[in-house]
Amino acid sequence: MTDAVGPSPASPIRVLLAEDQGMMRDAMALLLGLEEDLEVVALVADGEAIVPAAVEHRVDVAVLDIELPGRSGLEAAADLRKRSPSCRVLIVTTFGRPGYLRRAMEAGAAGFLSKDGPVEELAAAIRRVAAGGSVIDPVLAAAALGSQPDPLTARERQVLTAAMDGSTVADLSARLHLSESTVRNYLSSAIGKTGTRNRTEAARVAYEKGWL
Repeated sequence: MTDAVGPSPASPIRVLLAEDQGMMRDAMALLLGLEEDLEVVALVADGEAIVPAAVEHRVDVAVLDIELPGRSGLEAAADLRKRSPSCRVLIVTTFGRPGYLRRAMEAGAAGFLSKDGPVEELAAAIRRVAAGGSVIDPVLAAAALGSQPDPLTARERQVLTAAMDGSTVADLSARLHLSESTVRNYLSSAIGKTGTRNRTEAARVAYEKGWL
């Protein structure tokens, strides 16, 4: 008589954490690692490392901060949708800028949470998005619904972001492979759409609203 064999336990959810603050990243990994059904398989500190790590470690859920060195979590989320379609993305942020939520959804993120919540809430969100659901912080959702839609085009955002370091029009032209007149036109359009007086003010307003 052979012993009955029960069902094999489900494999844990494989999680990637992208956070540039080392202490917070390690603390999140430690706390999530205490959950029996979650396994943190990759820790990254910059945006450029997200996609390669997710592909290498066959990640189920990528938990991404927005503001990272190299590239933002929002940019990485869009790439993950192409490079690793099975990987679900959960955006976590300290900054509740309304435009961030819209951009996260456009990038294919399945969840958007504030970092201020308890780790139990994050763990529950990871499980939910891994199961095919979605999670959106209700406070951030309400703020996004009541906010002005992003009026900037992709090119205007690109030029305005590049201009934030004080580069001259000539520098921007060379860096972005655009003519100087085209750069001026994009900057002028962005200034007009944000209702500001110069590109510095335009960049500040766009950043505060989460458009950049």
